[in-house]
Amino acid sequence: MSLSDYLLLAAALFSIGLYGALSQQSIVMIMMGLELMVNGIIVGGAAFWYHTAPDRPDGQVVVVLAITAMAIEMAAGFAVTTAVFRARDVDMTDMAADLKD
Repeated sequence: MSLSDYLLLAAALFSIGLYGALSQQSIVMIMMGLELMVNGIIVGGAAFWYHTAPDRPDGQVVVVLAITAMAIEMAAGFAVTTAVFRARDVDMTDMAADLKD
């Protein structure tokens, strides 16, 4: 595959994630959209690394660190979402407006 194919895949992932994050009201679906957007960025970064300097391992290290940070961020986000749901029975963004008080 060429660089443009990978970048097209990255743009598609990012676009689907952006649509999912902006069009949903469920907190879990918004987080899934954000995860798709981050995956698109990771695919784009990995494609640039693969086509510019495939013999250097620093691009692989950056991709692995980004995936690890994304996994930790999503785990923490789902933990907070679960805690809010259990405490106040809030699962939609419209109902979460009273949390700022």
